Amino acid sequence: NSLNTLHSPKTAKIVYRWILGIVVVVVLAMFLPWQQNINGKGYVTALTPQDRPQNIQNAVAGQIREWLVREGDVVKKGDTLLIISEIKDDYFDPQILIRTQEQIQAKQDAINAYQAKIKASDNQITALRQGLQLSLEKTRNKLLQARLKVRSDSADLIAVNRNFQVAKERLDRGETMYKEGTISLVDLETRRLKLQEDQAKLVSQNQKLGISRNELINARIELSSVEADYQKEIAKAFSDRSSALSSLAEGESELSKLRNKYENIRIRRDQYVVHAPQDGYIVKTLKAGLGETIKEGESIVTLQPNQPELAVELYVKAMDLSLIAPGRHVRLEFDGWPALQFSGWPGTSVGTFGGTVAIIDRVNSKNGEYRLLIKPNPQGNENELWPEQLRIGSGVNGFVMLKDVPIWWEVWRQLNGFPPDYLADILPNEEKKEEKK
Repeated sequence: NSLNTLHSPKTAKIVYRWILGIVVVVVLAMFLPWQQNINGKGYVTALTPQDRPQNIQNAVAGQIREWLVREGDVVKKGDTLLIISEIKDDYFDPQILIRTQEQIQAKQDAINAYQAKIKASDNQITALRQGLQLSLEKTRNKLLQARLKVRSDSADLIAVNRNFQVAKERLDRGETMYKEGTISLVDLETRRLKLQEDQAKLVSQNQKLGISRNELINARIELSSVEADYQKEIAKAFSDRSSALSSLAEGESELSKLRNKYENIRIRRDQYVVHAPQDGYIVKTLKAGLGETIKEGESIVTLQPNQPELAVELYVKAMDLSLIAPGRHVRLEFDGWPALQFSGWPGTSVGTFGGTVAIIDRVNSKNGEYRLLIKPNPQGNENELWPEQLRIGSGVNGFVMLKDVPIWWEVWRQLNGFPPDYLADILPNEEKKEEKK
């Protein structure tokens, strides 16, 4: 009876109904579709290296003489940023180019002189060779004449010797005939005189033959001497020519060095003025003041190129990398732009912008995550165009969109730490072919 008199308060019934309704709604919501995604953080950058901020460096060491820009200035390609002055004593002379040109001209004159000497040596060698041939012909003719003279004197000696023998025989017969009284004393004396004359001719002819033989020997010696003397002169001419060639080569080497020095100095003087490599904005000056010394290749100012092709650097975990391929759609939330983001329901999100995966790094970054380069979606509508006010370096939250699954499946996956489902069934045909490969 006491229990029958009890009744539930009206408030408890209301709470029960609310709890029951919430549970039913939650259970039904668990069967709603949810688009899986891979989230990551990054920042705005430029898609191509030439559009990213760059540090402008000086090519030569110097001292800052004048600044022609300030931070925030807009510059065009070729505009002068600053002017530096020389600090190396090798280039202090204001007339160094003229003096170097004078050295080049002097060295060129020396080279011309060496070339003239080589040409003269060649002519001298040619003349010596011609003279050698003429002298050899002349000496050979003299040798031939000496040989013929020896033969002639030898024949004359034989004739004189024959005459001497005949005169001697006649004298012997004359003395016999004189004793017999056949001839007179006058004829005998005549034969004696004839013998003496022939004897004198024989001695004279022997001397002539000796002289001729000596002349033949001298002609042979002269023939060898002439060739040796000319070879000596030709060798000396070749030596002079080789020395001139060596000096010519050395002079050409020094001339090349001087020309190189001249061009280096001329180009170095052009490097005293630092120009803007492309259109852009002066972001920050890394050196300040006047008279400050800067080294070669030292960064002077940071330049942001004008109208860069923007992209987003997004970093994702290695566990999710295999699910991402170039061309995958990405939703982006930029810092400074209000957004209401439902990562699983991109259609209901407000203030987010679309993008496409352009590049996936082959190696991980220092933080252990992999970098994705996201470019604007080329097929997006006007509402998804990235804001014009975006600046490089702005923070970004990104969501790489994957497969549609029930909410309960996604909750179960998140609680167990499993990766999202692989999208083999909805990938484009080209991506499927790449994954099969």
